[in-house]
Amino acid sequence: MATVKTSYLGNLRTQAEHLQSGAKIITDAPTDNHGQGAAFSPTDLFAASYASCALTIIGIATQTHGFNIDGATVETSKVMSENPRRIAELIVNFTFPHNNYSDRERRIIEGAIKSCPVANSLPDSLKITRTITYLDK
Repeated sequence: MATVKTSYLGNLRTQAEHLQSGAKIITDAPTDNHGQGAAFSPTDLFAASYASCALTIIGIATQTHGFNIDGATVETSKVMSENPRRIAELIVNFTFPHNNYSDRERRIIEGAIKSCPVANSLPDSLKITRTITYLDK
């Protein structure tokens, strides 16, 4: 059975429906590619998917080991290239709230980042530049 049904709405917009939950996402082409930029572009969703996956996998790991990352954020930028037009690089900045993470907990977090299924599905030609910040206060 399908996971997502995507429909073309016209004017370079689509609607993706998650069939299990009924949740919907609208996309719009980006302004640098004939769109209005009024919603996530498909490549924005790609970047968001990476960040959401990483935080989810880290959350599973931290639950397993008895600590949390509540309030953690990821800011993701994409660098586009031409010929062919594609995402050439993701610049990913993880920020974890003040939680007095031990060295062991930091290793768990950093190991989990590397085991994200979305990241593991990407070609080696896609450059991923990551920074990790642990806030002191």
